[in-house]
Amino acid sequence: MKEKIFQLVEPPETHESPDPYDIVMMLAIIISIVPMMFKKTYRPFVICDHICTALFLVDYSLRWFTADLKLKKKGPVAYIAYPFTFMAIVDLLSILPGISVLNRSFRLLRVIRLIRMFRIFRVFKALRYSRNVEVIIKIVSREKQSLIAVCWIAAVYIFISALIIYNVEPQSFGNFFEAIYWATVSLTTVGYGDIYPVTTTGRIVTMASSIFGIAIIAMPAGIISAGFVNELHNESQ
Repeated sequence: MKEKIFQLVEPPETHESPDPYDIVMMLAIIISIVPMMFKKTYRPFVICDHICTALFLVDYSLRWFTADLKLKKKGPVAYIAYPFTFMAIVDLLSILPGISVLNRSFRLLRVIRLIRMFRIFRVFKALRYSRNVEVIIKIVSREKQSLIAVCWIAAVYIFISALIIYNVEPQSFGNFFEAIYWATVSLTTVGYGDIYPVTTTGRIVTMASSIFGIAIIAMPAGIISAGFVNELHNESQ
């Protein structure tokens, strides 16, 4: 029985078409997110939230029940370790908003608002039911060392750019954080235009920062693209 439940909540990767269980859970996630698009709370939304919370709770219970098969560990170790896995935490955070609504004696308004913000985690919960997302996560995990190195390069570049522009044109920046903000915007080549240099030297620094920023931003895309090619090559063999 446990193996059948496990196959229900964790279908084999060889399945090309979505399983009915995955479809139901995806619909529940989408329906539960819809109320976040409205300022007012309508009764149909509350009813749907109760139903979705119940489904999420059942899903969490089934996954916890089959944790030993998922984690491939025997004994109570699997059941103790499972709640601390990433997706289990996401599942729990997606359940909390519904429980706070059901518990009407929960009067701490600020805490309730904070817990309701956990609805956002239901979007992350949807990642479990996408095979393509699993491939992306696998690639990112495999290339994490290279991606971490790129992030360090970007962070150092932002700091150095901010330091240069802050000393070249201090009158345009109220504090160093504004220079960091400008350097980040320049690195990503977004350029909101709310903070910008007015001197020739400052503009030269901005141009150089934007040009080198394009190269730094392109590096993660190249790493992930190479990972995709390798993954497709491995699957074809």
